[in-house]
Amino acid sequence: MHELSAIGESVSLQRLADLDLSSLVDRPFHPAPAAWEDEVLYFLLLDRFSDGREHGFRGNDGVEVIGGATPRFQVGDAGNAIRTEADAQAWREAGALFTGGKLSGLEGKLGYLKRMNVSAIWLSPIFKQVASQETYHGYGIQDFVGVEPRFGKAEDLRSLVATAHSLGIRVILDIILNHSGDVFSYDASEPQWDGRQYPVRGYRAADGHPTLPFTTLDHATHPEAWPDGAVWPADLQDPATFTRRGRISNWENYPEFLEGDFETLKDIHHGEGDADHYRPSSALKAITNCYRYWIAYADLDGFRVDTVKHMDPGATRYFTSVIKEFTMSLGKENFYLIGEITGGRTRAVDTMELTGLDAALGIDDVQDQMEYLVKGQRNPADYFNLFRNSTLVGKESHTWFRNHVVTMFDDHDQVRKGGAKARFCADADAPRLLPAVLALNAFTLGIPCVYYGTEQAFDGAGGNDRYIREAMFGGPFGAFRSSGRHFFDEDAAGYRALVELLDLRRRHMALRRGRQYLRPISGNGVDFGLPEMLGGRIRSVVAWSRLFNGQEFLCAINTDPDQPRTAWVTIDNDLHEAGQELRCLHSTDPAQRGTTVSVEARNGKSVLLTVPPAGVVVHE
Repeated sequence: MHELSAIGESVSLQRLADLDLSSLVDRPFHPAPAAWEDEVLYFLLLDRFSDGREHGFRGNDGVEVIGGATPRFQVGDAGNAIRTEADAQAWREAGALFTGGKLSGLEGKLGYLKRMNVSAIWLSPIFKQVASQETYHGYGIQDFVGVEPRFGKAEDLRSLVATAHSLGIRVILDIILNHSGDVFSYDASEPQWDGRQYPVRGYRAADGHPTLPFTTLDHATHPEAWPDGAVWPADLQDPATFTRRGRISNWENYPEFLEGDFETLKDIHHGEGDADHYRPSSALKAITNCYRYWIAYADLDGFRVDTVKHMDPGATRYFTSVIKEFTMSLGKENFYLIGEITGGRTRAVDTMELTGLDAALGIDDVQDQMEYLVKGQRNPADYFNLFRNSTLVGKESHTWFRNHVVTMFDDHDQVRKGGAKARFCADADAPRLLPAVLALNAFTLGIPCVYYGTEQAFDGAGGNDRYIREAMFGGPFGAFRSSGRHFFDEDAAGYRALVELLDLRRRHMALRRGRQYLRPISGNGVDFGLPEMLGGRIRSVVAWSRLFNGQEFLCAINTDPDQPRTAWVTIDNDLHEAGQELRCLHSTDPAQRGTTVSVEARNGKSVLLTVPPAGVVVHE
């Protein structure tokens, strides 16, 4: 039987009727943060993070761990997995398979994240996958109340969350409502959405073949269905669970993008009606109860909801309402629901307003503008104007919901780059610019999120998602075309930059919650204007202010990776007097730290800043 340990007992969860939440909720739960914009997220793919076998890294207690077998990566190890064409082929193929990351491995690396000043983990789905398929990413769920055995057990998830909480780290779990894994086979070989419902051959058995009846299965008649066949819990086995309309071809065509299958993953029928009068299906109610279970079982702090664009707004609103009521009953007054809402800011704002989601993620212009501003290929105003949202909400506002958008520049699918997927550091000059883009992410509006491996300057690139999903623990598919080497290096330049930047953010509320202004600059102290590209490039100081409670923090980066840049930078006229001094709190050039710049009466008030090549400065 399918066993998950409740508190003090075991519960069989082949059917949701077997679940008694009362045994899980009668205890204290970890409180939610007062303000999620104070948090720093770290997104990781569990399969690619840690298998727990590393040697020579610092444990959760800060003491070096020497018992593992996998040594730390050294510069000379780059390319050790691709020395022959056969080796290279094996390395590429390994990237499409499970590589061995485990919940227990992640638990042992929480100190690595804590010391980097990460305060919340966004964890990829941990649910049981279709046994015959290599959906290592976790988005092909076969059992919504089971943990993927290759990741560990349910008890490992609970232990992970408890350890994270003891270190001051919250856990946001990636979940899927839109679809299940590839749990059944159509009669047609490659059915594409055309508005009709397709006949189904059968549920897939453990070997992947569709030999199980496409109906609610009787365990006595089909014992082979448990645990690796069909879909579970059994409440989801009714054929009405699935839309059965074939694969999406046109991702912008309505209702195709709502009804169609997401590649081979099987679309779930959520219900009917507009958002105000939505009638949730039995399947939506069942899946929602599955996720209520996981909150109570593991004491989770939030969900990242996958593929919101592909769900009815009423379905998302139903789920949001049920989950919010449930978590409030547990004392988690600010349980966070982050929706992957693709399609731009207007869709994101409209969806959040309609459904009650707390924050949006997946807005490709944020990611694009952040990356290419720092690389000198976008006008800075294009990024900063993303946060001026008065036209969308009908208010005079200079901020775009500082706690309603998650900002990041690297991620796990790089949809915005089409077939040319690549991490930030894939470009030749980019590793030198890494502190600048990390500062832009940390010190501008939104909830910043770091993608695993970015702090180690991972440089994955290629025509497939696998190349931007390298394994931190080495294994057969390590970063930098390596194998058998881990990357938990707390002396790496990117890691050290994040330690300092995120500590500064933690200590100064203005850098987390302050109003934000892109600042005009001048080379001669007379003619001021916003920095702009010249000839398709910008090599310049880019400066912005965060204002909060009568304080101004002036942040600046240099998009020139080769030369320091000096410019007069406008600051708030009313907060400063000529002759006053601003002190350098942080610079990538340690010699600048603690030095001062004088306020002069230029363009109102200004200071003369020098920013190191590809560098960062912060003044108060």
